[in-house]
Amino acid sequence: RSKQWYQRRVRAMNLQKVQEIMDKFESQTENLDVAANAMDQSMGNATTLSTPGDQVDALIQQVADEHGLEMTSMLSDAAAAPTDSIGAGSTSVSNAQEDALTRRLAQLRN
Repeated sequence: RSKQWYQRRVRAMNLQKVQEIMDKFESQTENLDVAANAMDQSMGNATTLSTPGDQVDALIQQVADEHGLEMTSMLSDAAAAPTDSIGAGSTSVSNAQEDALTRRLAQLRN
């Protein structure tokens, strides 16, 4: 009985319409991924560049003091770490990929 119902449903479906809907969904998902990646990168860059390090250190020390933690030695160790890679992320994007993402983002904005 359920097999017959399923066979009638399959015959009644417009497969081309289903394929169009699936293609549109895939395109929208890709566009959303591009927009989300651009937003994440922008937010990461803005946060990294706009937050003064001394204020961050002071806030960390304040929270540590409130909870009775020793942070002075940890902060001095962290200060010795190289900062040239902060905000760079673990993945690299080629110029061609970045150009493609920029074009897609511009299309989304239009």
